Amino acid sequence: MGGRGALPVVAGVVLVLLAKDLIRAARAAIADAKPLFDPQLKIQRLKDAIFAQNELLARAKKRGAFASLIAAKSIPKPLHCLAVRLTAERIARPENYADPVPPPHALEDPAMFHYAIFSDNVLAASVVVRSAVANSLDPSKHVFHVVTDRMNLGAMQVIIRLMDLKGAHYEVKAFEDYKFLNSSYVPVLRQLESANLQKFYFENKLENATKDASNMKFRNPKYLSMLNHLRFYLPEMYPKLHRILFLDDDVVVQRDLTGLWKIDMDGKVNGAVETCFGSFHRYWQYMNFSHPLIKEKFNPNACGWAYGMNFFDLDSWRREKSTEQYHYWQSQNENRTLWKLGTLPPGLITFYSTTKPLEKSWHVLGLGYNPSISMEEIRNAAVVHFNGNMKPWLDIGMNQFRHLWTKYVDYDDSFIRQCNFAPP
Repeated sequence: MGGRGALPVVAGVVLVLLAKDLIRAARAAIADAKPLFDPQLKIQRLKDAIFAQNELLARAKKRGAFASLIAAKSIPKPLHCLAVRLTAERIARPENYADPVPPPHALEDPAMFHYAIFSDNVLAASVVVRSAVANSLDPSKHVFHVVTDRMNLGAMQVIIRLMDLKGAHYEVKAFEDYKFLNSSYVPVLRQLESANLQKFYFENKLENATKDASNMKFRNPKYLSMLNHLRFYLPEMYPKLHRILFLDDDVVVQRDLTGLWKIDMDGKVNGAVETCFGSFHRYWQYMNFSHPLIKEKFNPNACGWAYGMNFFDLDSWRREKSTEQYHYWQSQNENRTLWKLGTLPPGLITFYSTTKPLEKSWHVLGLGYNPSISMEEIRNAAVVHFNGNMKPWLDIGMNQFRHLWTKYVDYDDSFIRQCNFAPP
């Protein structure tokens, strides 16, 4: 009896020992498997992988932006061909393209609608003029003041002369014709002679040109051209005019713009479309608010606006002495401590308290970098602007917007055909 009673006890002891062995084995297995299934370790490994991929993506984006910058700096072969052939035509037949003497009264008539277009791109400038004429209600009341450089003067004269302007008036001049634009008067001309500044804009090494990625889009030699700074001298270039509309050469006009002349400017100098939304495109993004001069004079959260289509009241400009303001700030920024790049920051400073916000449909921006702009917004726009590196005349231009520009290129023109421009 006692022997039979001991069997369950022994069996129980054996089971306990086996259970302990199993538990130890299970714990060992769990310990061995923990590195494979530890959530925190998994999360950290995923974070490390994501960080590595983000680094690769950032480098790829930087290389892509640099490649886009190089493309934007380049002159496509057909565009170069066009300028050369038009210049040759001007030299071969000077009598066909001579300016009328005396110049037409309309050029200085303040009752007309005046446009200023400053460009060394003959095709782009012709698209601006052609689109404005095509969409104006009465072209005979419009005057186009086209200014280029001496090298492209002949080509620009030919391409504008050969256009059907439907009675609109025009003049084509070189900025060198304006004798007051010299280095003793214009601060930026002195600064443009700086070797360091030229190196900054012409830098073609990836590691140097991408050091300041946020401002890389402005590293373009066009900012060294006096054509890009003429906008600050409009009252002196056109002393008899009261108002003038400034258009960049990468815009397309889509409707009659004479309504701008009916806007009450409230004594302001610059009519422009504001670009700020949320924290974007505020003054602090364009200038150095750690500098005491900037910090003292300007609100970092003031709303930025865009160049490209700007309506200027030249009488208010003269009254406010805006050119003198521009000269002061440009001289203060000789070592680029107030702002680094471009002509927008000095524009924001010069017209800080003298800008009249325009309704946004007057000027829709971003067609040279933003593929998500809605076609409805574009259709309602008076002017569309291909600002950005993806210009419509470049291969990198965005196909969904290119037709807005190419519709104003005359692909039947003999000079266009000779230079192998591909029709859309």
